[in-house]
Amino acid sequence: MLTYEDVTGYFLKAADGEKLTAHPEYWLNTHSLEREFAATCHAGQCEEAEERSACTVSFTWGPLDTALSLEGPAGVCDFFHESDRDCPHLHTNAIPPLVVDLSYTLALNGTMLAEDTLLSLTQLLRLRASEHSRRTSETRPGISMILQDNRLQPDILTLQQRVEIPFWHPDGMRGLHDDPHSHVRRRTEGYRYHRDDEEDDEGGEVVADNPRPEEWLPQVMVEVCQDILQVLAALDATVSYTTSDDH
Repeated sequence: MLTYEDVTGYFLKAADGEKLTAHPEYWLNTHSLEREFAATCHAGQCEEAEERSACTVSFTWGPLDTALSLEGPAGVCDFFHESDRDCPHLHTNAIPPLVVDLSYTLALNGTMLAEDTLLSLTQLLRLRASEHSRRTSETRPGISMILQDNRLQPDILTLQQRVEIPFWHPDGMRGLHDDPHSHVRRRTEGYRYHRDDEEDDEGGEVVADNPRPEEWLPQVMVEVCQDILQVLAALDATVSYTTSDDH
C-alpha cells in the first residue's frame, strides 16, 4: 500500500539528497477528503532564492488514489460499484496516474524586453526545459505581465510542466514508459496479480504482476528532483543569455 505520507516523504527525501531546497506545505479538504501537498523548491541558499528561479511542486491525493494504492483497478470497482470479474476496470491500461504539477517562476525585476525577444525567450526556454525533462508530459512557457505607468510590462517568466506517475500500474516500472496507443491484453484473477512467463510465450498474453511502488517510486522522485534542478538552471541561463544579448 502507498500512502500520501509515503509520496510526500519520498519527494522530500529525494530533494534533500539532490540538494534541492524544499519548503513544504500540507492541506486537508474536509469536504472532499482530498489531501493537498505543495513545496516551493529552489537551488542554493534561501538568502539567494529571490534572485533565482523557483519551482512549486504540487499534487492532490484523494480517496480514489487510496483505493488504487490498495488494490489497483479492483479498487476502482470497489470505489464506484459492486465487484464484477468482467468489469472493464479490471481489463484496462487507462489507470489514473498521480499528477504532479511543476510551476516554475523567475522574476524579471523590471528588465525591459522587446516583444520579439520575449517570443524568442519563451521558445528557447521551452526547448531547453524539454531537453532536460525526462519525466514531464508537457511543457508550457509563459509571461506574467503587470500594468506600470499605463503600460504592460513583463514581470515574471513562467513555465508549467506536469509529471504523471502511475504509482499503481500492472507493469510496475514499465508503466512509466508505456505507449498509450499500444493494445496489451491483461488478465486479472480476483485481486491477485502475477506474471507467468510460460503463458505469455504460449498465448501472447501479458499477465500483470505486483508493481511494488515502494521499491521504484523513490528513484522516480530522485529523477523528478534532478529534472527540476536542470530546468531551474536552464531557466536562469536562458534569461541571462537573452537579456545580455538584448542589450
